[in-house]
Amino acid sequence: MKTYLYLFLFLFVFSCSSKDDDEKEEEKLPDRTYVVVDTKQGLYFNNNELIFSPKQGEAFYGQDANYTGEFPLYTDNGDETITDRNTGLMWQKNMGTKMTLAEAEIKAASLNLGGYSDWRVPSIKELYSLMIFSGQVKGEKAIEFFIDTAYFDHPLGDTSKGEREIDAQTWSSTQYVGKTMNGDITVFGVNFVDGRIKGYPKFDPKTKEENKMYFRLVRGNISYGKNNFKDNNDGTISDIATGLMWQQADDGNSRDWENSLKYAENSNFASYSDWRLPNAKELQSIVDYSKSPQTTNSPAIDDIFKCTEIMYPDASGGHYPFYWTSTSHMDGENPYSSAVYIAFGEGLGQMNNQVLDVHGAGCQRSDPKSGDKNAYPQYFGPQGDIRYVYNYVRLVRDIQNE
Repeated sequence: MKTYLYLFLFLFVFSCSSKDDDEKEEEKLPDRTYVVVDTKQGLYFNNNELIFSPKQGEAFYGQDANYTGEFPLYTDNGDETITDRNTGLMWQKNMGTKMTLAEAEIKAASLNLGGYSDWRVPSIKELYSLMIFSGQVKGEKAIEFFIDTAYFDHPLGDTSKGEREIDAQTWSSTQYVGKTMNGDITVFGVNFVDGRIKGYPKFDPKTKEENKMYFRLVRGNISYGKNNFKDNNDGTISDIATGLMWQQADDGNSRDWENSLKYAENSNFASYSDWRLPNAKELQSIVDYSKSPQTTNSPAIDDIFKCTEIMYPDASGGHYPFYWTSTSHMDGENPYSSAVYIAFGEGLGQMNNQVLDVHGAGCQRSDPKSGDKNAYPQYFGPQGDIRYVYNYVRLVRDIQNE
């Protein structure tokens, strides 16, 4: 009789414990369908140099490395595939040779790798999940890749053929809904050599033939990158898909990077005190690549959000600001002086004295963290990328902290 009683008590306690654990898990991750994995940026920066970890209340607190998220959980399956158990995505380890987007789609449809035949060309959000910001580049010269080379093979541009080392971009399946340059049909890609998202011409402007680029095929979590927004009717928007809560409208003010961090850390918006400046991958998660100023007369973000409209220096309207992230971007002569932004409006540049959308709404680039506001905007690089220094902020916090 005692044996049965002990067994009953054990099963009762076990079932209660399991129920509690399940409830905690549900509370922590309410219907979350994908994880925005961490950038793996572990260094701390001020405007121009490396610093020791700033403490809460100190200058430059709130940058990327102050907030550690969930890292990718990669497994090398030993069959030329890599699984990230946090995102639920499985990847090709090796990309092979360059090909056109059409060729990549044909390859994906016919590929049987690792025992699976449901491979696809990744969306730009899926592809960006592989980005890490422990990488570093110096102009056209690679220093440290922006992808984990302990798991993934990644080439450099072939300098023997006149390419730059950074000419090894990985394309996605996401085609820009607008046009770049002088009407180019454009495909978004991630450059894991120089740490950026840009739009690239699908066709060679001279030969009119399809350009070839690298592709890393993916399979798995078909919900990755699909937002599930909820208006909380208090000026905040929850993305149930990622477990992140967002400020619905920016506050209409531009700031340098240090003051953007400070603004986020000191905010009590909507009675929450745990706001932060989003890292690069968090902010990119709310880009809506089905929108653009050219095609929807709106920024590349869901209509549930509000973006300040800005005037361009030539007094033309219909432009939208860049938004700072907490992530530094190590590039150039001083690799500590720039931070990542996401362009929800056009990725503008100046070429042949003409201002154009050179990279597409939804691109990710970087701006100097500080400088004389009156000296900007400036133009930089082969596409004349516009630089502002004073960018805008959209706050983020974790839903599970409630």
